[in-house]
Amino acid sequence: MRDFLETLQEEAIKDPEQRARELSKRELPKRFYQDAKHIAGDNGFEIHLDGRPVKTPGRETLVLPSNALGAAVAAEWNAQEKEINPANMPLTRIANSAQDAVSVRFGEVADDITRFAGNDALCYRADDPESLVETQRAVWDPVVDWAGGLLGGRFVLIEGIIHAPQADDLLAAYRNHIAAVTPLQLAALHTITSVTGSALLALALKEGQLDAESAWTAAHVEEDFNIERWGEDAEAAQIRAYKRAEFDAAVLVLTEG
Repeated sequence: MRDFLETLQEEAIKDPEQRARELSKRELPKRFYQDAKHIAGDNGFEIHLDGRPVKTPGRETLVLPSNALGAAVAAEWNAQEKEINPANMPLTRIANSAQDAVSVRFGEVADDITRFAGNDALCYRADDPESLVETQRAVWDPVVDWAGGLLGGRFVLIEGIIHAPQADDLLAAYRNHIAAVTPLQLAALHTITSVTGSALLALALKEGQLDAESAWTAAHVEEDFNIERWGEDAEAAQIRAYKRAEFDAAVLVLTEG
C-alpha cells in the first residue's frame, strides 16, 4: 500500500489538468480490501481498510480532524471498484499532502498562495467584448472590493495581460490572514487557488463570503462566455469535471476541517 500512497502524494503537487491526463493513462492498482471505515482515534478519525489504518507516504497514520471528513475519505476508498483510481480520491490526496508536506512547509505554501494574490485572475480584465467586460465587473468587483476592505487596501485592476504589481502591504495582510489556519485548511486553500486561479476566491470561501457555487461560477466567467459562443469539446468538459471534484473536496475541507 505504501507505493500507492506515495503516488497519491506525488499527484497532489501537479497541475490538475496534467494530473488528469497522466492518471487516465496509468495502469491502476487492484483493490485489495473489502471495506473502508473511519474510526475515532486519539487525535481524530483514522481510515481503516479491513481493520488496518491507512498510512501516509511519510508512514504516519492518516488522521482527519472531523467525523464528516473521516466519513468522506472512507467513502472515497469504498467507491473504488476493481481498481483504485487516484483521480477519484481528491480528499485523500489533500489530506496526505497536508499531513506529510504542508505541515513541514507551511510557510512556503502560504507564500505561494500569497503570490497568486499578487497575480489574481480576478484582477485581470478583458477590454472587449462589452458583454464580457460587464459580466466580469458584475461578478468579480464585489469579491475584489470585499477582499480589499478585509485586508485594508485596494487591489489594482489590470486591463489586458501586462502585469501590474499589487501593494506589498496588501499582500502582507493577505499572508497574515491565512497564517493561523491548519495545514489541512492551507492545503485546501492552495487547491482552490490553483484550480480557480484566484487566491481571492479561496479567501472568500474561507471567510464564508461566497458559497461554493458562487465561487465556481466566478472562476469560470471567461470560460463560460467562450462556451456560450463556441461550445465545449469533450476533453474540456472532462477536465472541468475533474477540477470541480478537486474544488468540491477542498471546499469540504474548509467547511468541515
